[in-house]
Amino acid sequence: MPHRYLIMLPMVWLLTGCGQRIESSAPEVTHIFSDVTLHFTPDDSTRHDTPFATARDNGRVMTTYAELPARTGSGRLLVRLALRPIPKDMRNVHDRWDRAGWVRLVPDDGPPVEMVRFMTSYGGATTHEVDVTHLAPLLQGHCRFEVFIDTWVSPAWHVDVDLVATSDPGVGMAVPTWARGAVFPAGGLNAEYPEATARIVIPPGLRRVEVALISTGHCTDGRDADEFISKDNVLLIDGAEVHRWRPWRDDCGELRHLNPYCARWSDGSWSSDYSRSGWCPGDVTRASLVDLGPWLDPGEHTLTWRVEDIRPALADDPEGHHGYWRVSAAVVGW
Repeated sequence: MPHRYLIMLPMVWLLTGCGQRIESSAPEVTHIFSDVTLHFTPDDSTRHDTPFATARDNGRVMTTYAELPARTGSGRLLVRLALRPIPKDMRNVHDRWDRAGWVRLVPDDGPPVEMVRFMTSYGGATTHEVDVTHLAPLLQGHCRFEVFIDTWVSPAWHVDVDLVATSDPGVGMAVPTWARGAVFPAGGLNAEYPEATARIVIPPGLRRVEVALISTGHCTDGRDADEFISKDNVLLIDGAEVHRWRPWRDDCGELRHLNPYCARWSDGSWSSDYSRSGWCPGDVTRASLVDLGPWLDPGEHTLTWRVEDIRPALADDPEGHHGYWRVSAAVVGW
């Protein structure tokens, strides 16, 4: 079983506005994935395995393990993610399309927990930093991690994932005392299966309970719903609606410089610029934390996530194109 190492950087000092010197440890960095290759190779999915990471799903998922210390108090936990397309020749890369992906934790005793949702750019390298402090109670001890890119070429992308722990005073949220994955349906939600349900048990003694939600809409043929026409996402607790929203991003044009291979259409528009259902090519989709404490008192509850009016596959479409949603949730408490 592979071993992961914690990098302890030197002690630093902070100077407050009153001139008081406060001791502060520099960030601790744990390398989760280092230069792993994501690909789609049905006849040899393990060709890019390393001593520290192994493939499944025809090479589109890489798995590894890490030993993490327990954390309490303040400070932050960050995921640093780097995505690099693999060159094909001096002018091209193997995968020039925007692809959905995630980094997730796979606990032994519960549902998978999505740490980062990302979309690759149209063939450009990107780096991201995402705050995952709300998942700190799960990110300790012996942990299994997976990284996925929905690619259909080989080789496709090089990926680095680091977990960074900071302890700077006054920065970030208080570390939760409890967290658990709730919803991560395989393949996402579609018109045939528009909702996913999870059973959760809230422990006693929590003062605040929130649900972290990540949702992005897509379609199999790259047109209309549910990628460019958003739909209502609905969260229900024990059958009662508690939260309704429409994920949407209208700032994708600001990221055009990250998308060197995006197409320009006859009307002068660029593929990367269009507004989308909760995502942009070349960016991450950050979790939204929603306070649901009034509905999640101690004890057992049923959480249901529904997306309304998902575009179905039409009978006259021989290829069966349709809309679908990638969704995930985690419940956290303080």
